[in-house]
Amino acid sequence: MSDTIIKVENLSKKYLLSHLADKREQLFSRLLVNKIKDVGARLAGSIKRNTVQAQTTEEFWALKDVSFEIKQGDRVGIIGRNGAGKSTLLKILSRITEPTKGRITIDGRVASLLEVGTGFHSELSGRENIYLNGAILGMSREEIKRKFDEIVAFAEVEKFLDTPVKRYSSGMYVRLAFAVAAHLEPEILIVDEVLAVGDMQFQKKCLGKMEDVSTKEGRTVLFVSHNMPAIRQLCKTGIVLGSGSLIMQGNTADCIDIYSHSDARKAATIVSHITKLNSNIRIDQVTVNGNAFDEVTLPSCCNELEIEVLGEILMPLRMEIEAKIVDIYDMPLAFFSPGHNQGKADLCPPGHFHLKRKMSLPPNINQGEYYLNICLAEPNVVVFVDMPRAAKLLAEGVTTKTGRTIEYARGAGWLFLPES
Repeated sequence: MSDTIIKVENLSKKYLLSHLADKREQLFSRLLVNKIKDVGARLAGSIKRNTVQAQTTEEFWALKDVSFEIKQGDRVGIIGRNGAGKSTLLKILSRITEPTKGRITIDGRVASLLEVGTGFHSELSGRENIYLNGAILGMSREEIKRKFDEIVAFAEVEKFLDTPVKRYSSGMYVRLAFAVAAHLEPEILIVDEVLAVGDMQFQKKCLGKMEDVSTKEGRTVLFVSHNMPAIRQLCKTGIVLGSGSLIMQGNTADCIDIYSHSDARKAATIVSHITKLNSNIRIDQVTVNGNAFDEVTLPSCCNELEIEVLGEILMPLRMEIEAKIVDIYDMPLAFFSPGHNQGKADLCPPGHFHLKRKMSLPPNINQGEYYLNICLAEPNVVVFVDMPRAAKLLAEGVTTKTGRTIEYARGAGWLFLPES
């Protein structure tokens, strides 16, 4: 008999995105001229036909021909950048949404913890929600009663057990939701990023519980997280998703390595890294120390980066450069935001803009690879354009006069390299 508990074959999920054609792409000056023409036509008494903006739809494939198998008792880390398709995959596996194409075979009951706010009825108490969730999983009242004290002790919500969960903090909510999902004996436990809401001690407790239900009880765990140390600690195998496609399935270390270096396969031009959060901004060029990202190679031991962003905006915005240096697990090492020290950002008028700021590099770090994240934002208010992993930074060991490399923790030289 096969020990495969989940089999996914050519799974695809399509969404239709609606757009209002053209209007957001027009320059501010053109919109102003059109408004003036409309006013002039009305004053002249001419008849102007009402124009209705055309609505267009665009196909967006959140998942594209994804196939894999998961064995019983396996602990699988599902990793990928935002928008890679992780949450869509979990919702399909949890039968929350239907696939557009493909086939899924699941042998066993599934308990899912996908996001804060799902799975519980907000008006019911914690006690009532435990019984409700158990019934949804197909358990009898006696089975739930047998696990009840264990669930409450794990969640640490004894004092609030008869309080409606709508009055719980997000941490209390997740503690109880995880405790229910992990203790009510599903064959498959699916846990999304929600554990990040809890404190460090509870996260450690949850990782231990997921390991126990897998090794001691033979249950299967699917764990989604951006916390690579947690993935490395818990999971035996991994699945890497990128832009809706399966990049790799294999051992955890190889998957984390592929995930950490996946941006290296992108085009070198900075535009390919940009996530636009505001349609009124166009980015023309981004440089570091006077070099475009696809050309720059700086000498080692430089101690600061000069970042320049050139582009055009269609409306007045308070805008500044914010930059962050992160390690391969996206943990921050250094952060630069002039708004934190100098108050509000300057107001940029409509038209072309040129922002230039300097960022100091951290002097004492270990040898390895790091990344530069850049965004345009009104500090502490809103992010307009996000450029994650815009470029790679390499820290090398400092060498003594005799040629011997000293301990990396005492200091590092920096090399600034483009993505290739």
